[in-house]
Amino acid sequence: MINNMSAIVQNLKVLMIKYPVVRGMVSYSCIWPTSSLIQQTIEGKTWDNYDWWRVLRFSLYGGFFVAPTLYSWIKVSSAMWPQTTLGTALTKAAVETISYTPAAMTCFYFIMSLLELKTIGEAAAEVGKKFWPTFKIGGIVWPIVATVNFYFIPERNRVPFISVCSLIWTCFLAYMKHLQHHQIDEEGNFPLISQ
Repeated sequence: MINNMSAIVQNLKVLMIKYPVVRGMVSYSCIWPTSSLIQQTIEGKTWDNYDWWRVLRFSLYGGFFVAPTLYSWIKVSSAMWPQTTLGTALTKAAVETISYTPAAMTCFYFIMSLLELKTIGEAAAEVGKKFWPTFKIGGIVWPIVATVNFYFIPERNRVPFISVCSLIWTCFLAYMKHLQHHQIDEEGNFPLISQ
């Protein structure tokens, strides 16, 4: 039994070295549901009444959608701007903020709504209501994180680094996802930052 487990762990290590996207997928499959659990704990839930289906949705979405798309974005941006100068890092962060970030946020609300078995219309309505308030916060947080990631972190460690940063961000996304439409006013304010 121990030899079999050791062989499995060894094969997993080889797989993650050979295919770095797998490392990100494993990381995001753990970090995203952990963020959901943290958010639910803040919400007042306990082990007895966690929404385990919500946790599963976060795991599936993080591992099978976010990690591969983020990995692809990092590969493309590294090919387009291979230097690791501060100017290049700022350029990558700016491009990411106006391209990858809005697409990622839209996909998050839309796909997570579909995983909740909502209709396409309901998913689109959630994107419409929650995108702008989320993007305003993300527009402050992610350019800083992206600049650090592109300037200081070696390429092979960028997805794991971002996944660690995303633990806190995903707690915020889980909070936003859980908000009902009526809790976000016309200006895009929500209870966390409204007056």
